[in-house]
Parts: sequence; C-alpha cells; structure tokens
Amino acid sequence: MKIKLTYLIFFTLLVAGCNNQDAGLEADVEIPVTVEDIKLKSIEEFVSTTGTVYPVVDVELESEIAARYYLEANPATGRQWQLGDRVRRGSLIARLEDEEYENNIKLELYELNLELSKSNLEKQESLYAKGGVTLNELKQAGYDYTNAQITVENARLQKEKMKITSTFDGIITELPYYTQGSEIQAGTMIAGIMDYKSMLLDINLPEKYINDIQTGQDVKITNYAIPEDTLRGEITQLSPAINPQTRTFQGSIEINNPELKLRPGMFVKADIITNRADSVIVIPKDIILSRQRGMTVFIVNRGVANERIINTGLENNEEVEVIRGLSTNERIVTDGFETLSHNAKVKILK
Repeated sequence: MKIKLTYLIFFTLLVAGCNNQDAGLEADVEIPVTVEDIKLKSIEEFVSTTGTVYPVVDVELESEIAARYYLEANPATGRQWQLGDRVRRGSLIARLEDEEYENNIKLELYELNLELSKSNLEKQESLYAKGGVTLNELKQAGYDYTNAQITVENARLQKEKMKITSTFDGIITELPYYTQGSEIQAGTMIAGIMDYKSMLLDINLPEKYINDIQTGQDVKITNYAIPEDTLRGEITQLSPAINPQTRTFQGSIEINNPELKLRPGMFVKADIITNRADSVIVIPKDIILSRQRGMTVFIVNRGVANERIINTGLENNEEVEVIRGLSTNERIVTDGFETLSHNAKVKILK
C-alpha cells in the first residue's frame, strides 16, 4: 500500500508539473498581428447602382440632296477623315457636287439683284428726302430690297447643302465608306459625330431610397477598364413617381468626362453620395467582430491585445465610422485578430 501511495503521489506531481510547464509556454506565446494607427479621416455613405453611359450630343450627318460624294481631308492630318478623328464646329467632312442643282440655285443672279435693290432703295431714300418720290414708292423699294435679301439667304442655304459640315466640336464615331465621286441619294448617312466630354447615365433606384436621393448630389463613377480613375458626376433629374411594377423610380446622372476616359456604351458603377462626415475615426469594416456584448475590435497596448466594444455611425462597403470606443493615436489590429482574446500577448508584424 505504501508503494502504491508513493507512485500515486509521484504521478500526481509529474502531471501537475507538466501542466504548469504548458501553461507557462502558453503564457509566453505571442500571436503575430498587423496594426495601424487610428487617425481622423473622411467617410462617405452612398447608394450604388449601375448602367450604360451615352453621350450628351450624338448627331448623324445626312445628305439632304442627291449628288456625287467626295470625302474631304482632315486639316490636322492631311489625310481623309477617319474614325476617331476630332472635328471642330464648321469642319468640312464631305463635299457634294451636282451641276444642275447648283445652276438651279441661281445664287449669283440673286446676289446681283440684291445689289440693284440696295442701290435703288438708297436712291429712293435720297429722292424722298427731297420730295421727289412718294412714301409708297419708298416702301416698295424697301420691300424689294428685303425680298432680295431673303432670296439670297435661301439660295445660300440651298448651296450649303452641298457641304457636309460638323455643327459642333466632337469625334467621328461612324463613317460609312463611299467611293469618291459616286452618286448618293438624299438621306444618305455621311458621318456620325459624338461629343462625349459630358456623358449621361439613366438610373432606376429602389423606392426605399426616394427620400435619400436628391438632385445636385455628387456621384462617383468607376469602370472596370479604368479602375485607377474615379470620375465625378451629379444627379440632374429625378422622377417623383414610383413604377408600380418594378417598385423603382427613375433618375439621370450627368458625368464630367473631360479627358474622354469613358467611352459611349461603357457599363459603369455609380456611387451616389448620400451622406459624408469629415475628421472622424474610420476603420475597415472587415475587422469588426460580432460578439454577444456587441461589435468589437482589438487594439494593442504595450504588446497586449485589448478588446474594445464600439458604436458605429456612417458606413459603406469597405469602411465604417466609429463614434464611441476608440481614440486617435491608438493602434488597431487589422490582421490576425481572428484568434485573439482579451489580454493576449501579440507580436507586431507591421
């Protein structure tokens, strides 16, 4: 019995010693974590939507007469106009020729008649001042001159139809090919020109946001093809009516695109900024843990992790405002927090 009792005491002491050694090892374990200093910054709350953008100005130039077609040269390059070329207001894109049409306009004859009418009016005005003609004769001369002016202007407009010119600054986006000198019919499309320094995006938003969205709100525009660039837009129109089938309301966003980074037809994401706070504590959303006591994060103080319960304010997909529970210049754990417990020792990697 004494021998058995001796073995039992020895085994108990051995187990206790091993447990104490393991506890000492655990107490010395430092969990690697990444931290960052808490600083004040800005945060924006927004409603996201998507859609296809289109240009504010999109015009197709067509021939108004049947005539022979000649594509003109781009003065900037010296070669014929091509897709993607920039055009200025008044740039001559193509020239139309038809001798019979031009002869029927009789512009030179009308201009000569205008000169004669003007001379006659001046003569009648001089005679009327001297009492040489009646008021009716003066009025008739004025009428003839005005009528001659209108006739000349109409003839010039008819002749301008033989020139296909751009009516605004833009870029050629369509340019059908026709053989030089070939006959084309009236209504033939000559060129498509767009001005997309400003773009439009039509949107449909869920009715729950109808009180949050207002005209004049700023919008951030992004596209997967230009991920490094964020363009600015603005809500310009909103419908007050809810579509009963889709439970959405319509709106329109105008986008500033001065460097032409967005192209017509691109699919974009629009983040409509509904709220903003400046100089507040903002942390990444994915480092917040949901516990029974509430939302918690970990800060590091003298090599030890401390659990903090926080209250939040504004938030978006990536960040959240902390209104209670954290202070500036504390260091918050951003990586390695999943295995932490309160008062655990940590090793800072960054």
